[in-house]
Amino acid sequence: MSQIYIASSILTFRKPPSPELFDDMLPMTQLYQHILALAFAVREINESPHILPNDSLGFHIYNSHFIARWIYQASLAVLSRKGRFVPNYKCDVEDTPIAVIGGSNSDSCLQMATILHMYKMPQLIYGSSPMMEHSVQTLFSHWIFPDGTHQYNGILQLLLQFGWMWIGVVSQNDDAGERFVQNVLPMFAQKGICFDFIGRFPKLKFSGEFHEMVADGSETIRVITESTANAVVVNGEIDTIMVLRMMPKVAEIHDIAMHATSKVWIMTAQMEFTSIPFQRGWEIDFLHGALSLAVSSKELAGFQKFVQMRNPASEREDGFLRIFWEQAFICSFSNTSLDKEHEESCTGEEKVDSLPGSVFEMSMTAQSYSVYNALFTVAHALHAMQYSRFKIRAMANRMTLDYLKQRPWQLQHFLRSVSFNNSAGEEISFDQKGALVAGFDIINWVTFPNESFLRVKVGKVDPQIPQEKGFRIHDDAIIWPSSFNQTPPPSVCNENCHLGYSRTKKEGKPACCYDCLPCPEGKISNQKDMDDCFECPGDQYPNHFQDGCLPKQITFLSYGEPLGIILTTLSLSFSLLTALVLGIFLKHMDTPIVKANNRNLTYTLLISLLLSFLCVLLFIGQPEALACLLRQTAFGMIFSVAVSCILAKTTIVVLAFMATKPGSTMRRWVGKPLSNSIVLSCILIQATICTVWLATSPPFPDLDMLTMIKETVLLCNEGSVLMFYCVLGYMGFLASVSFVVAFLARRLPDSFNEAKFITFSMLVFCSVWLSFVPTYLSTKGKYMVAVEIFSILASSLGLLGCIFSPKCYIILLRPELNTKGQLIRINKESA
Repeated sequence: MSQIYIASSILTFRKPPSPELFDDMLPMTQLYQHILALAFAVREINESPHILPNDSLGFHIYNSHFIARWIYQASLAVLSRKGRFVPNYKCDVEDTPIAVIGGSNSDSCLQMATILHMYKMPQLIYGSSPMMEHSVQTLFSHWIFPDGTHQYNGILQLLLQFGWMWIGVVSQNDDAGERFVQNVLPMFAQKGICFDFIGRFPKLKFSGEFHEMVADGSETIRVITESTANAVVVNGEIDTIMVLRMMPKVAEIHDIAMHATSKVWIMTAQMEFTSIPFQRGWEIDFLHGALSLAVSSKELAGFQKFVQMRNPASEREDGFLRIFWEQAFICSFSNTSLDKEHEESCTGEEKVDSLPGSVFEMSMTAQSYSVYNALFTVAHALHAMQYSRFKIRAMANRMTLDYLKQRPWQLQHFLRSVSFNNSAGEEISFDQKGALVAGFDIINWVTFPNESFLRVKVGKVDPQIPQEKGFRIHDDAIIWPSSFNQTPPPSVCNENCHLGYSRTKKEGKPACCYDCLPCPEGKISNQKDMDDCFECPGDQYPNHFQDGCLPKQITFLSYGEPLGIILTTLSLSFSLLTALVLGIFLKHMDTPIVKANNRNLTYTLLISLLLSFLCVLLFIGQPEALACLLRQTAFGMIFSVAVSCILAKTTIVVLAFMATKPGSTMRRWVGKPLSNSIVLSCILIQATICTVWLATSPPFPDLDMLTMIKETVLLCNEGSVLMFYCVLGYMGFLASVSFVVAFLARRLPDSFNEAKFITFSMLVFCSVWLSFVPTYLSTKGKYMVAVEIFSILASSLGLLGCIFSPKCYIILLRPELNTKGQLIRINKESA
């Protein structure tokens, strides 16, 4: 059976060989789980009959100590198993690893790639996805980590989900942090998110540089504490939580009043819970209610049992186990080394599952899950390469070299194309860039007083699903920081603008800082923080608070409302009065006063006045197509008949007087033909105007949604306003001519001369319609119809009263004056 070695660079805890780097070893017990995940994966692979059945995997672990020097040294050690390094030579080729798993932060994986890519050594990165500058580095790098763009889109969706538009940002003080600020934050800003501050964590330092790190971080802590943003995005690495745990202590040293639990930390998937020994016992409540993203993972059957079975007495090959045990249980396996820190001896019977979560987690973390998948990725790629070579050998029927003796770069093709389901049933594959095809879990951190914590999955970011559906979160399952009373905290520059208000930008402030102004009249805002108020649809109007729309009431001048009843009553009353006058004149048709002023014109005038009173009924009630066609044209024609009759009367009076002069030729014009011609010609002109109107742009029923705020007026649209005013204008012209002729004939000595009465009636008629135009234009809704009806009634009543009331007075009350003798006497007195 052959051995295949895989190198793993673990950022963990052994005491470095050079004392000037650290004063003492700084073990991080939490990262021991990465080693256990590595060992667990190797055991499963070696026990499986389906993967590499004739071979077994082995691994070498190299410690990098977060120090570039040791990262480079570990990378070179991968290439030679001798005690010394020989540049450009590989020693102990049989034990040279076929691939390297490591790089749990961006700096270390980039530094490893600088060495490994020159020898075309495949590198599987499980904790970060840095931007490689060299195409060869990218070619031989495989990330057990999804494309970082998906993670930042997930964080953006999280911010938008809770309306956190005013946030703080803290990133690492390195190239990765600079790339985050330059490339990711503009994407946030495009979605309307503003930044109260953009801070940098100090770079993690030890020993003599520790105090310098504390001084560098104090200003960032002060900015975070004084910020009004409740949501803080932390773009960190595997060691960032160590720095976060120092914040309360640094704040205490520098007299900064810090309330870490008043912030919601939103952490990236690269961050892992890590700490160094002297942080043990420090409170971790600052993480309570925090949200983070983590590479999607599932529970692996048997892992916790595998962890519980670890025993320092029986495990001889695990050189890290005793160091972990001493640090985790604060004991020592050597009686001679007992001191104040190790107050008791380790028995080996201590239970790992009794440790608080801040020391060691029993559940597999997302990064340990990535280490596990990285091992299986290499194993499946080796298996595929082995099968491919056996297939080629069978086809060519010739000897080939053992695949184990091939160079690591030959594994590259198979790593990039590998696809399999792990023991948890999750598919593992890579995209064209070598990044893991997977999503992210949204984690809610819940802490407890005993230094334990839980990572509760409350959502998921799935880049394989469209963005609006790929982001899922259960709001009700989230535990928020205690200071927010279990309600989603706001994180805005100022209070949201309420419904009925719009926001306007504050000068000199970010876009998220604004003032709230009430919506102008006629507009609403039905959502918070609207940039502009908007108008309701045409059939609706704003409510009192201007935060919603109410349906407009459809209205028109109806017979049932008080105004409609009054106008209908007046119309019918005046119609009856006109009919009564007509009846009186018909009954006394042979009397001198009736015969003296052209009975036919008088009857025509009375009938037209009767119809004018009745045509008012066309203006009342719900507008319909026929009513709209008739109302204005009927009104125009009827009034034209009435005014033309008056014009004919006054014209006949003038001509009759002129005909009495000796030698006058006017005598032949006096008579019925002239009066009939005047009436018919005047009516014909108005009929022509109305016909053109109806033929080109006839009136029609319409809805006026703009004039009235709370009402939709059902009315007759005149079709052509110009033609409407032409009809009115022509009537005004006839009335003006009648007024002038009557005014000139007012002193003529004629029997029962009507000129004076006609003059006064035309004065009333013209006054009514001159006042009608401005009143009509300044009135809205159904009251426009009421104004026109009033004008029709008033002008018609003026003609009826001024012309016919004196005659009715004589006929009914002074019959002695209605005689031919009395008529001759009056003429003589006038002469």
